Amino acid sequence: MSEHYYTADPNSDFKPGSFTTRLRGREFTFLTGAGVFSRQRVDPGTRLLLENLVLSGVRAPLDLGCGYGVIGLVIAAELPKVRVFMSDPNKRAIALATKNAARNGLANVCIKEGEGFVPWPSQTFDLIACNPPLRTGKATVLGLFCQAAARLRPRGSFWTVIRTAQGAKSYFRELEKVFATVELVALKGGYRVLRAAVSPGGP
Repeated sequence: MSEHYYTADPNSDFKPGSFTTRLRGREFTFLTGAGVFSRQRVDPGTRLLLENLVLSGVRAPLDLGCGYGVIGLVIAAELPKVRVFMSDPNKRAIALATKNAARNGLANVCIKEGEGFVPWPSQTFDLIACNPPLRTGKATVLGLFCQAAARLRPRGSFWTVIRTAQGAKSYFRELEKVFATVELVALKGGYRVLRAAVSPGGP
């Protein structure tokens, strides 16, 4: 049976690799390997999400489904006085994210392994960023969206990126069912960046 990037404990050969890239004006080096999402480069959706992410005033951010750490570590670099929370169900991704935090000199992170919000049983956040695991199926993704709405602080925001060809318009309508406001922030290269808030006046 083939493995996917959301497999909790990949058994495939690791095949280590690395690459260096610039994100939000800073240079990062990422260690990667087989069995994780987009191991050869930062995927276009994640890059577009980071280009549009608004971090002003953020004090408790979560990178949900962090993979090897791209979104969370970029946030940590930009907000050095803020503790950034990061989680993923994939053991290999978590090990890489931990190494990448050290490689890039970022100590202001808390990285945990686990599905969805299991690693954060009672914590709330003022920003949740997620490039969702669409291949797990719509029910799983919608479950994450509902949980995110429940874990956002009153003026917090939920950010996600979805390809138009993979149902971004449909997911937009689903987000409207659980969030007070949803907006299309960016559209580029077939990807849509969406921002949602639980408070009508937020974020």
